Amino acid sequence: MSYTYFPAWYDRLMSHVPYDDWLRLVEKVVEEQSGRRMKTILDVGCGTGALLLLMHEKGWQPVGVDLSPEMLSIAHDKLIRAGYKPQLYEANMSLLPALGHFDVITVFCDSLNYLPDEDAVKQAFARFFASLQPGGVLLFDVHSPEKMRKFPGLTFADASEDVSYIWQSFADEGPLSVVHELTFFVQDETGMYVRFEEVHEERTFLVSQYEQWLYETGFSEVVVTADFTEAAPTEHSERLFFKCIKK
Repeated sequence: MSYTYFPAWYDRLMSHVPYDDWLRLVEKVVEEQSGRRMKTILDVGCGTGALLLLMHEKGWQPVGVDLSPEMLSIAHDKLIRAGYKPQLYEANMSLLPALGHFDVITVFCDSLNYLPDEDAVKQAFARFFASLQPGGVLLFDVHSPEKMRKFPGLTFADASEDVSYIWQSFADEGPLSVVHELTFFVQDETGMYVRFEEVHEERTFLVSQYEQWLYETGFSEVVVTADFTEAAPTEHSERLFFKCIKK
């Protein structure tokens, strides 16, 4: 799914997104791999580049990939203003081109949940594996089955003087699938409000399915935790984290 209208307002409307928590997960991997030169990072689903900026500030060498050219344009300008040289590519993660071999690949903020089916997830895992250095680590998070069951019927809303949005979630046809309907009201230069709508679809799978596909891809070790902790997932966990090591 490529965002259309959302990018221009993404950073403001999503100011609660815990980028520092994701950064700490990457830092922990870097510390664990201290015997290796662990600096080259591919951030898939990089969006407007908020995490890329934090990675640059750590002295790492991040490359960003996103499906949305609008998101990438904002990321480019953000990194330029901060004095960094952007390395950004527009691509579908299931068809990820050969961009080099990386020490770490990150796929955060449930970006993987936007893939439509099992085949697309498997293809993405294969592309990630091929893009990792030996000893490299794939880090990603997804919504848990429990979270996907909670989404239908939920409504999120926010309003300010120049932009407001309503986010409604509904059950989709497939298992563990949801549809998010987003409605934006944006004030234009005349002071009038313009309405935009977007539809986003997400799907998740069982932990056992993700693990099976990762091992089949060739990863030698897969560690699963939940909700930004080091604890194993429970039936009540909402966000699942996977650390996958390539020998």
